Amino acid sequence: MITNELYELIEKIKNIKAETQNIEIKSAKNGCPSKIYDTLSSFSNQDEGGVIVFGIDENQDFAEVGVYDAQDLQKHITEQCKQMEPRVKVVFSVLSKDGKVFVSAEVPGLDISERPCFYAGRGRLKGSYVRIGDSDEPMTEYEIYSYEAFRKKYQDDVRAAKNVGMEALNKDSISEYLIKLKLNKPNLAQNSDRRILELMNMIREGVPTLASVLLFGEYPQAQFPQLCITAISVPGTEMGETGPEGERFVDNKRIEGTLPQMLDEALMFVRKNTKTKTIIDSVTGERIDRYEYPPVAVREAILNALIHRDYSIHTEGMPIQIIIYEDRLEIINPGGLYGRISIDRLGKVQPDTRNPVLAVAMEVLEKTENRYSGIPTIKRELKKAGMPEPVFRDGRGNFSVCFYKKERNAAISGDSKEAQLLAFCEIFRTRREIADFLHIKTLPHAIKNHVMPLVEKNLIELEYPEKPRSSKQRYKARNQNIK
Repeated sequence: MITNELYELIEKIKNIKAETQNIEIKSAKNGCPSKIYDTLSSFSNQDEGGVIVFGIDENQDFAEVGVYDAQDLQKHITEQCKQMEPRVKVVFSVLSKDGKVFVSAEVPGLDISERPCFYAGRGRLKGSYVRIGDSDEPMTEYEIYSYEAFRKKYQDDVRAAKNVGMEALNKDSISEYLIKLKLNKPNLAQNSDRRILELMNMIREGVPTLASVLLFGEYPQAQFPQLCITAISVPGTEMGETGPEGERFVDNKRIEGTLPQMLDEALMFVRKNTKTKTIIDSVTGERIDRYEYPPVAVREAILNALIHRDYSIHTEGMPIQIIIYEDRLEIINPGGLYGRISIDRLGKVQPDTRNPVLAVAMEVLEKTENRYSGIPTIKRELKKAGMPEPVFRDGRGNFSVCFYKKERNAAISGDSKEAQLLAFCEIFRTRREIADFLHIKTLPHAIKNHVMPLVEKNLIELEYPEKPRSSKQRYKARNQNIK
């Protein structure tokens, strides 16, 4: 960071009077902060890293107080960096301003294969942190496991189901799978059926794997009761709202069976609990069904949840959730995004696959193409239906996709539209992205009438507050609970 950039960063902090996802401030007027391990850890554990700025006092309304001694401060910070595992290598910058000295420490984000970064003095489980808004929060055991699972390439979908025998599998389903698998694979077809099942990781250590139980089991939930889908339709826009007779659910179903069976039954549940309009073309007389949510998009979202959810023992007790509200459809699966993929790159790059054996098997069974086309298909189908783009959320241990109804578009205003826009801006969005989301062609109109009111309410922050009219400006919802 050059001197001018540090100067601009200090002005930005004074202007917004807040810490952010990648900016932490420390006073350091009377000495080096005794412990910054949590911030060193959390910044190292996010892709963009972060910057710690010393010399600003949050308790004095973000006043510029300067640091006690720039050289000694850097020395002590370096000592703390050496106590991190892996060691954190920060880049320092020093600025003299109005007779005071300020120091910044840029913390680079570690490659995901090296995470989590943690304070060695407390160990991996207690010394690992994650940045949530402007706060450093201890990582959960599952979050730590997720990094280890990616680094060591754990394949939980092919762990041996030791309490399950071959008799628990449906022979006809296995036969169908083997027939389809052998097509155009002459070398594989030369092997015995049992050997093929071993090669395809459907049998391990002499017993079925989790993948084979989920694909061919007579009743998979006998051994794994929570590897299912819970589907509900609620009478309102928030969980807990009740209908005219006090009912909490319009419909409530536990969906069980194999993955293909759960996919079909989940689609039936969504179709049953959403509206379908039948239109007769006045010219051709052709009957056209228009669905509240495009069936192809819904199918892809449920399929993604079934194939890409986390099947480790850490999430074995968590079902996939389908929630139909009056204004939206949400699908939530255990396990956040896997590997190096991030929300803003979904559908644009080839992601790492958490459950490759399941993905290939579902391709063999002709339930999916397995060509990373799911997200683009969802977006395309929603656009064809004139609906807003899907809203993806990568939570701490879960991933969700939300479809909003067609009528919740730029033509309506009020709190419901604000919530939708805030959810979309969970990550930094450009002016063009926001205008496209709102289905507004004119950028200035979209920003002036829809974004700036939320900025004035302190609900949305600018990435470059010192340059509010910049063509490179991006916008993000401030840290809060967005429904």
